[in-house]
Amino acid sequence: MAAVLPSPITSTDYVPHPTNKMKAARWMGRRDVEIGLVPKPTITDPSDAIIQVTHCTISGSDLHIYEGDLSEAVRKGDIMGREAIGLVEQVGPNVKTLEVGDRVIILPVIACGHCDYCKRKEYSLCDVSNPSKEMQIAYGHRVAGILGHSQLCGGYPGNQAEFCRVPNADLTCLKAPHDVDARKLLSLSDVVSTAWHALELAEVRDGDVVGVWGCGPIGLSIQRLAKLRGASMVYAVDRDPQRLQRAEAFGMIPIDVSVHPDMGEYLLSIRPQGVDKAIEASGYRSTQQPSLAAMRAFGLGRESSDPVSAVIKATRKGGNIALVGDFFFTTHDFPIGPLVQKALTVRGGQSIPQRYQPFLLDLVISGRLDPSWMFTYEDHFENIADHYRRFAEHEEPGGLKVVLVTAFGRSQQPISDITID
Repeated sequence: MAAVLPSPITSTDYVPHPTNKMKAARWMGRRDVEIGLVPKPTITDPSDAIIQVTHCTISGSDLHIYEGDLSEAVRKGDIMGREAIGLVEQVGPNVKTLEVGDRVIILPVIACGHCDYCKRKEYSLCDVSNPSKEMQIAYGHRVAGILGHSQLCGGYPGNQAEFCRVPNADLTCLKAPHDVDARKLLSLSDVVSTAWHALELAEVRDGDVVGVWGCGPIGLSIQRLAKLRGASMVYAVDRDPQRLQRAEAFGMIPIDVSVHPDMGEYLLSIRPQGVDKAIEASGYRSTQQPSLAAMRAFGLGRESSDPVSAVIKATRKGGNIALVGDFFFTTHDFPIGPLVQKALTVRGGQSIPQRYQPFLLDLVISGRLDPSWMFTYEDHFENIADHYRRFAEHEEPGGLKVVLVTAFGRSQQPISDITID
């Protein structure tokens, strides 16, 4: 079916702003994102690059901020966004791999490249790029800084804007060909690398039976990449009928949570030995239980243990579990007994996009991987506030991600009409 598109995008839409100003999506409070005119970023460190954004999108992580779940760690006026591509406008004197005019994918994780973690290519655990004292106190350690996330992750301005300052640009920008579809490149900024990271955490191998909780862009990407890695069977768990239909069309076995609320028990009823590898990719939005609101009100836990409990129950003894849905806080009634007694291995963490690139980009360029399917809508960047609302309220059933094109992007290379097979 063809996606519903707004008015045609033409090069005549591009009207430059004063050189020191730009449009940016700013968090103004719970469920309140607005486009504002703010100072254009400048190079503040010799390793910086300034990227003129052509395309960006909204991620599930952005919804944490939009919905106010991280309101104590976000400041009014903070610039949103962690997924974007664009052209290099300026580079600092220490940038070695980029030149003005290069097309780049902006990776969300900021890494120094020199600490012990970065030397082990564990870039999302960088010791240097995140100055947050709050995370140090809450977690005992700081993990890497992330563009457009929160003060917990360094407070870096995001890339839902006409320009973005990218720290340590040699490691945070990935040079990409000018002739590759923007949708394919945009998907590589976060979604595809997170999906691959999930499969690495779960150690999915040839012949494995895999269960994936979540059929959003990341969940569906995990499912498709699991097949590419040789998984023999993939169960796709969700409650959205259109997303489940999409998973089935991709060759997965769909399971509807709304029909089978005890998902762990149901999966064992159809596969008594359990799945070999299980991946949780739905996060905090996977449950609507009234009990969670009550627990949050009384301070007993701010995350739901329901999806993780089902994952633990459905995984075979000695199996592997990966958690890549965003979890930041505490949870209640976590099934530690089954986790320990079944000898399960559980791993989680932010994606490590620098580790998986340019391997994933090469898959796209060679034609072995086409992730453009995840973009089901296209619109002008200036309408981003409306798309936040639509995304949060599930206004478009089964809708996945929107391509948001800046005025500069519209002047460069209009995207062709998006169709869904």
